Amino acid sequence: MLKSVMGIYRDGKVELLETPGDLAEGKVIVTFIAAESGLVELQSRGIDREQAADLRVRLSRFAEDWERPEMDAYD
Repeated sequence: MLKSVMGIYRDGKVELLETPGDLAEGKVIVTFIAAESGLVELQSRGIDREQAADLRVRLSRFAEDWERPEMDAYD
């Protein structure tokens, strides 16, 4: 079974942000992810800037619905 938890690497140590629950001991794999900058790497998604701009315009029609408080249930 694989279990994922978030953590922060600081001063040579990994600090877990949550407890893995029913797991007392086990092997781990640590994967470093890029700091969140709010930017999406378009090339890794297989699209260019023009395609991204077009997609942004087409999806903006749904923004009002997505931002309604009742939609938080889907987050």
